[in-house]
Amino acid sequence: MRYGYIGLGNLGGHLAASLVRHGFDVTVHDIDKSLAERHLKAGAKWANTPTELAHKVDHVFTCLPSPVISETVLGQILDGLKPSGTWIENSTNGRDEMKRLATMAAARGIRTLEAPVTGGVHLAARGEITVLAGGDKDLFELHHKALQAIGKKIFHMGPLGSAAVIKVITNMLAFIHLVADAEALMLARRGGLDLAQAWAAITASSGSSFVHETEGQLILNGSYDIAFTMDLALKDLGFAMNFGKEFGVPLDLAAMTNQTFIKGKAAYGGGAQSTEIARLLEDLLHTDLRAPGFPARLE
Repeated sequence: MRYGYIGLGNLGGHLAASLVRHGFDVTVHDIDKSLAERHLKAGAKWANTPTELAHKVDHVFTCLPSPVISETVLGQILDGLKPSGTWIENSTNGRDEMKRLATMAAARGIRTLEAPVTGGVHLAARGEITVLAGGDKDLFELHHKALQAIGKKIFHMGPLGSAAVIKVITNMLAFIHLVADAEALMLARRGGLDLAQAWAAITASSGSSFVHETEGQLILNGSYDIAFTMDLALKDLGFAMNFGKEFGVPLDLAAMTNQTFIKGKAAYGGGAQSTEIARLLEDLLHTDLRAPGFPARLE
C-alpha cells in the first residue's frame, strides 16, 4: 500500500520517518518543504499539495496542530484520494470533531481511522510511541503493520471517537503530573535537598510518574525542551473539561491545572514549552530548579 503523510512537525516528522524506515512507500507534504529533507533522503517522495499527494497514494496519514487545520487539509485530501482510501489522523482532536470529519470523509467514499499517539516526541523518534486507535476493527487490522512501524504499543480502543477520549484523558493526567512534579521539586529545593538525588529518590518511590522521569529531567536541565507548547496543552485540557461537563464528572484537579496553564501562557506565551509551567514557581520564589547531569533533550 502507498501511504501519504501530511504534517512533518515535531511529532509527525518522526512518525513519517518511521514509516519510511520500515520500507513503506511514502509520499510526504508539509507547508515547509525543508522539514521533508530527511524523508526524501531516506527514500520518500514529495507532493506539492495535499491534493497532489492524495492522487499519488492509497491512504493518507495526517498530524496537524489544530482541528481547524485538520479540516482544511482533509478537504484537500478528499479532492484527490480515490474511494476506498483511508484517512488516518495522528492529531489529537475532540471526539465529536473526529466523528464530524469522518462523516465528511465518508460522503466521499473515504473511511477514517483515528490514531492519536502518546508518550512524547523522544519515543516517536525511536518508533516506540504508543498508538491509540479508534475505528472499525477491519480498518485497524488493515493498517496494523503501518501502526506498528510508528509505535511500540498499539491499542484498539473501540469505535471512532474512543481514541479521542482516552488520548485526552492521558494528556490531562500528564499535565496534572507536570504541575505536581514542579511543586515536588520546589519543595525539595527549598528544603535544602540535592535536587539530582531528590529526583532519583522520587523516581524510585511510589510517588514517581512517567512525567517526573522524563519531563522532570528537562526542568532540572533548564532547557524545558519537550517540543510541546502551552497552546497545545490548553487545547487538550479544554477537551478534557468539555468531557467532564458532558459525562457529569467533576474535574477539580484538571480545572486547577487548566488555570495554571492559562497563567503560564499569559506569562511566557502560547508558544512556550509546556514544561515551562515550572517557571511560574521558579519566578514567584526567585528560586531555580537546576541540577547537573540532566539532558537538554530526551533521547
